[in-house]
Amino acid sequence: MDTYNLKPENMRAPEHLNEAEARKSLEELDAKIKVLQGRAHATAADSHHTYHEHIAALEAKRALIAQKLENSTTATDSTWQEIKNSLEDLSDSIKKLF
Repeated sequence: MDTYNLKPENMRAPEHLNEAEARKSLEELDAKIKVLQGRAHATAADSHHTYHEHIAALEAKRALIAQKLENSTTATDSTWQEIKNSLEDLSDSIKKLF
């Protein structure tokens, strides 16, 4: 068992993940959450285990990573759209020259 209690408000998403690493991290977090949910269901209701808090913390971290991935994808799409628009403008300008 961990020597510390994870708390949702203390979770942070890693800054250095590329898209593939972020997707892998989400899959790993999903698997961990599923295992902990199974353990929580198998534990007596009055038990002192902190599975629910740990699950909440991992879900918070997962949400942060998913949000970063979504923002990254949106930013990438926006960048490509800007490039496409610029190329179309350039093409129109060249056509006007000739």
